[in-house]
Amino acid sequence: MDTLVNPTPTSTPLALRKLYFLRFGFAVAWAALLFASAGTLGPLSATLLVIYPVFDVACAVVDIRSTRANGGPVRGLYVNVALSTLTAVGLAAAAASGIPAVLRVWGVWAVTAGIVQLVVGAVRRRLGGQWAMIASGSLSTLAGASFFAQAGKDGASLGNLAGYAVLGGIFFLASALRLPRAPAASR
Repeated sequence: MDTLVNPTPTSTPLALRKLYFLRFGFAVAWAALLFASAGTLGPLSATLLVIYPVFDVACAVVDIRSTRANGGPVRGLYVNVALSTLTAVGLAAAAASGIPAVLRVWGVWAVTAGIVQLVVGAVRRRLGGQWAMIASGSLSTLAGASFFAQAGKDGASLGNLAGYAVLGGIFFLASALRLPRAPAASR
């Protein structure tokens, strides 16, 4: 007798869908605010820079709770919490030193968090919709290296970080749309 076992409860994809939609909306709104203030590194842009990784920590904590409650792996998510927490502190300090320092901190975060996102997406691929997270993680590592390189050039700007956030948000939206919807009985 064959038994069909669902190793991933249906609530995990539903929770991820909601979280990914939220992340998309936040990324677009955040990018618009940063782009409007990207010309200088003032109090608004510095605050926005710190808020982004703090929001990432909050999202990872929600993801951990949902995933753990459904018996899924969370190790990579804990790594993400640690990286984003360190980045928030690093960005707060870097903002006092100028845009190049911010780009270096953001670049290191984009590379390391991108690798983590790629791994988490690969582990979750059976959920569906994770190709976007894998692609996003891969592109994040490349973007991070470019931010680091940009920091050493004249005219370094925060504007590219807004574009990075929008692209990341689009990947979250694509993943949310590709995740399975809730079964009819639970709607």
